[in-house]
Amino acid sequence: MRLFAALYDQLDASTATSAKLAALRRYYAAAPAADAAWATYFLAGGKPRQVVPTAVLRELACRRAGIDDWLFDECYQAVGDLAETIAHVLPPGQAGSDHGLAFWVEERLLPLRGLPAEEQAARVLAAWDELDASGRFLLVKLIGGGFRVGVSKLLVQRALAEHAGLDAKLVAQRMMGYTDARSMPGAARFQALLSHEASPLQDAGQPYPFFLAHPLQLPLAEFDAAIGPVADWQVEWKYDGIRAQLVKRAGQVWIWSRGEELVTERFPEVAARAQALPDGSVLDGELLVWPEGAEQPASFALLQQRINRKTLGKKLLADAPVQFLAYDLLEADGSDLRGQPQHARRAALQALLQGQGLRAAPLVQAADWPALAALRAGSRQRGVEGFMLKQRSAGYGSGRTKQDGVWWKWKVDPLSVDAVLIYAQAGHGRRASVYTDYTFAVWSRPPASAEEAQAVVEAIAARRPAVAGALQLLPFAKAYSGLTDEEFKTVDRVIRATTLEKFGPVRSVRPSLVFEIGFEGIQASPRHKSGIAVRFPRMLRPRPDKPLHEADSLDTLRALLAACHDTVT
Repeated sequence: MRLFAALYDQLDASTATSAKLAALRRYYAAAPAADAAWATYFLAGGKPRQVVPTAVLRELACRRAGIDDWLFDECYQAVGDLAETIAHVLPPGQAGSDHGLAFWVEERLLPLRGLPAEEQAARVLAAWDELDASGRFLLVKLIGGGFRVGVSKLLVQRALAEHAGLDAKLVAQRMMGYTDARSMPGAARFQALLSHEASPLQDAGQPYPFFLAHPLQLPLAEFDAAIGPVADWQVEWKYDGIRAQLVKRAGQVWIWSRGEELVTERFPEVAARAQALPDGSVLDGELLVWPEGAEQPASFALLQQRINRKTLGKKLLADAPVQFLAYDLLEADGSDLRGQPQHARRAALQALLQGQGLRAAPLVQAADWPALAALRAGSRQRGVEGFMLKQRSAGYGSGRTKQDGVWWKWKVDPLSVDAVLIYAQAGHGRRASVYTDYTFAVWSRPPASAEEAQAVVEAIAARRPAVAGALQLLPFAKAYSGLTDEEFKTVDRVIRATTLEKFGPVRSVRPSLVFEIGFEGIQASPRHKSGIAVRFPRMLRPRPDKPLHEADSLDTLRALLAACHDTVT
């Protein structure tokens, strides 16, 4: 555990890619294979399920430290991270442990699941006694299912490739599915990642690394000079679904999400249609709720119902029928096609799907970029996010790279409203001591005047409950990205100076700050007080020029909702 804790500290303390890469290489050179297997799993995005509730961990830390809840809460407010707070308040351990990461995960962490509460408590306390502060911090993160650190999967793959003297693309391919919760990391699996023996795919159902697109953010007038004529590009609508690979080998079908989660059982109708594909076929595409006969897919909200349900009843399958919209062919008759140009793979995909129960994503034709931009303007009404532009000569790369050709995602501009900050919570990692996670609200109706809005602010400051039917601020979104470090620090000072109440790690603040909030989608939601939910909200900019009473209202959100769901004729 000490070796992994030291690696975590080095990764967390640096923002330089070269420093992170060097730290990873040093770790892999020193760590036993079993420990390195679990380290790779966690660093590449694998997450253990929570085995002990965080409330129990707090209670045990208070008991062992001999402090009251209020003092722990004060420490938590100062630190901003539960695991770090626990590591700080615990008294020094009574023993020292030289066990590695694999031992701690397999022998101490995983067996906690399902134990009686008394046994769990005894084992957690005993484990804390064996570890120093860094080890305790990591153990709490792993037990609570909250481990994360600032390193990308691509960097982990690069470090492994350099450590083993392999091509990073080969390592990336071998790692597909490595973080799937159904497969336990181990020394043998890790050594297979680094093997110099030429080997086929490790498992019949293993997918390929996904090729990712770059955002295209250029003025329309610069398109021809920067990326060439429309004729050089294959253009498709960018659908708002779940990116997936469909694998058909050895008479069986596997469906993998871009997050490398095996999701076959969640989409039985797709798997059934794919059975007709010949063995040795791998398709890249999108999972969408798309009722038979409908001109466009349903909203992502309906697809989410399928994702979040463990049991798929007949009604849900009927109400939210899912289709796989294919847009690339990566393998045919067992042959890897990724090195072939985009246009050739597209032709092979269309030939393969003739007479099958699967659909290919339609291609969009336009004479030039302005004509394409005119079509793009109606994206939301079509239930899409804009365009995918795929270089006709491009191979299918690994990750977000331009080495094998280029894919661009030319998305429509985000929807936006001006909203008021009402709650704040500290961030994580290097931002753990700064309030960076905000909740925003809009007015229930447009205020009649600045004075009416100010009266609401005074009522909130006085902690008077809202009167039914009266003007109020309705929370509708949480956002934690979009500002610079300096902007976050400026907002943090205002939050600390205007805090009204504390609810654990959350602060209620006197409304005073307006921000422009951008988001990708909007939908009705009875679970939210505003009646509306938004997708991927982020802060576009602070609005110090905007008086509080001029922030947007619920009417603005409803108008956006109506505009986005108008049908294209």
